[in-house]
Amino acid sequence: MPTKKNKTQSLEALSKRKIRLFKGISILLVPLTILFLFELGLRIFNYGNNLDLFITDKDNSNYLVFNPDASKRYFTDNDFATTGNIEPFKKKKDNNTIRIFVLGESTTIGYPYFHNGSFHRWLQYRLMHTFPDKNFEIINLSLTAVNSYTVLGFAKEVVNYEPDAVLVYTGHNEFYGALGAASTQHISSNRFIVNFILDLRELKLAQLITNLYGSLTSFHNDDKAEHSETRMQLMAAKQEIPYQSALYKKGVNQFETNMDAVLSLFNKQHIPVFLSNLVSNEKDLKPFISIEPSDSSASAFKKNYLIGLKALNNNDFSGAYHYLNQAEKQYNKSALCNYYLGKVCFARGDFDRARQYFLKAQDLDGLRFRAPEEFNAIITKLCLRYPNTHLVDTKGAFESYADHHIIGNELILDHVHPNLKGYAIMSDAFYNELRKTKMLPDGDRANEMSFTQLLQRMPVSRTDSIAGMDRIFNLKSHWPYNDPNAKDSIKADNAEQTFAYDLVFNKANWSVTMNSLYIYYVGYHRYKEAKDVVENLILEDPGNDDLYEKAAALDGTLKDDKSALYNFKKSFAISPSFEKARYILVLYLKYDQPENAIPYIDYGISNNTSGLNLNGLKTYTENVIQLKKSYLADSTNVKILNQIAGTYLSMENQDGAEKYIEKASKIDPENVDTKLLISKMNNLSVKNEHK
Repeated sequence: MPTKKNKTQSLEALSKRKIRLFKGISILLVPLTILFLFELGLRIFNYGNNLDLFITDKDNSNYLVFNPDASKRYFTDNDFATTGNIEPFKKKKDNNTIRIFVLGESTTIGYPYFHNGSFHRWLQYRLMHTFPDKNFEIINLSLTAVNSYTVLGFAKEVVNYEPDAVLVYTGHNEFYGALGAASTQHISSNRFIVNFILDLRELKLAQLITNLYGSLTSFHNDDKAEHSETRMQLMAAKQEIPYQSALYKKGVNQFETNMDAVLSLFNKQHIPVFLSNLVSNEKDLKPFISIEPSDSSASAFKKNYLIGLKALNNNDFSGAYHYLNQAEKQYNKSALCNYYLGKVCFARGDFDRARQYFLKAQDLDGLRFRAPEEFNAIITKLCLRYPNTHLVDTKGAFESYADHHIIGNELILDHVHPNLKGYAIMSDAFYNELRKTKMLPDGDRANEMSFTQLLQRMPVSRTDSIAGMDRIFNLKSHWPYNDPNAKDSIKADNAEQTFAYDLVFNKANWSVTMNSLYIYYVGYHRYKEAKDVVENLILEDPGNDDLYEKAAALDGTLKDDKSALYNFKKSFAISPSFEKARYILVLYLKYDQPENAIPYIDYGISNNTSGLNLNGLKTYTENVIQLKKSYLADSTNVKILNQIAGTYLSMENQDGAEKYIEKASKIDPENVDTKLLISKMNNLSVKNEHK
């Protein structure tokens, strides 16, 4: 039995433990409380950035837009952070809407054209015109200078916004993009640490620390700025990454792990993903950095390599292949040697072997601005792993258009960015996969816009096209291209070139520039170009009813009634009005589609602001609908044909009447009633000419 003394000692020990515990809690709690109050104070004074993926559109509170600050979570230095498109979409998705998000990097956002040069805008234009009664929201969340970490971070938020599909094209920036294994914006190779820090950046205190760190390193950045280094150079911390080196493998592992997490996330939510493989300039881009031997094989390699290169320059392809092949056997890790072997084989017509050499040269290129072919193998493997993920074979599509199926300058402007035709092909690859997987409506395939029609009709302005090329010439005048003649191709000799120059170098506002271009074209009566500019603006802001109405007015000037009908309907769907309904019903009757005119006649009757009596028009239209049903049962009945033509003439619809008068005349050229109708139609024609 414990004594009184023992009890006292036990109580004293317990009391000491409590005191120590209390002190420990106090030591921990006090700094946490200070940090909490600091965080609270920063929030009260609205310090830092909102890093949410979407924010409310300042122009319409019913819409969301891509937050221009969202990328700041992924850059260690906010001065490097990039911004993307502003493509409003409704907070509450309509039943008639197909919502598609796009994730990726510079190619995915459409560099160097941006705006309507991007593949998603080619896709959007095709979908809008193939399925005019469907609403497509295509929201591109791609950014320059990012990689799979940003794709994963954005994906975690995208799942909450009712996507019907997600399109992904990423991989070329994996080493040098924000948080990449060889980037100046690198944090750690440990994904747990990276993700932990990314989560911390939601805190204002963490943003303050990041900004202070950025200030401390500002002298270093200012020094770089003085030397006019490009973003490409400023982002590349390690400019030489040997193939299969430890750093190379970190980049590969980073890509596979992050993309696996992206697809797993969407798969759990049953959201279809369309993941594309990657394309790059294989045939016409010399490797940026070729790592040559430094051991005992260097002398023999260099000797054979130089002899082979000289033979190639002299068009001695047999000798060139012999010596370059010998050099490659002595040292098989030279990117340049493999590239020139590809050139030799291509010149000799051995295209299969040429492709193998070009791909090996790309893999061996020490400056990793092109994804190695291993990434495409990973993409294919991941698509097989997840049932909701579909492989988009963009590379196969490019190869089908490339010279001897090896991708080069005919489709790629620099190392990885397509030209306009390339972006069109990329959109076609996604379109075909969307169609194959039944993601698109079951609409009338007869009205489907073909790829050939898309190439002919896509409204990319000449100014945007020139601006894209100016960006490429400017890029190639800097590292790693260092082409001294590139900038000589940048000109401002006419209005379109001047507009383009201002966009690229003076950072002019794109929408303002397009409006100025519109005024310029209208002033010179170049209405087709003016219409293309308006369609450019529509793709940028597809919810703007005024733009559709402006396009319809230009259609009238160009006498393109079909396009006018399309644009008036789009404008009416966004903001109905009596005048728009009147234009639409007139065009439907002109094209002998009375059943489609009825809803707009009904709207006009209910919202009549002009005093017109539309009840008689409705009666005539309903009569035509019934007569057409009778005509379908007896297509040789001239009496019915004349009745339809006569009713259309009573409505002063000359086009509709002419269609049925021609049919009646072919069946019975001597029909008295038909001849009378012809006379009435001619009188109506004269009357309309004198209006």
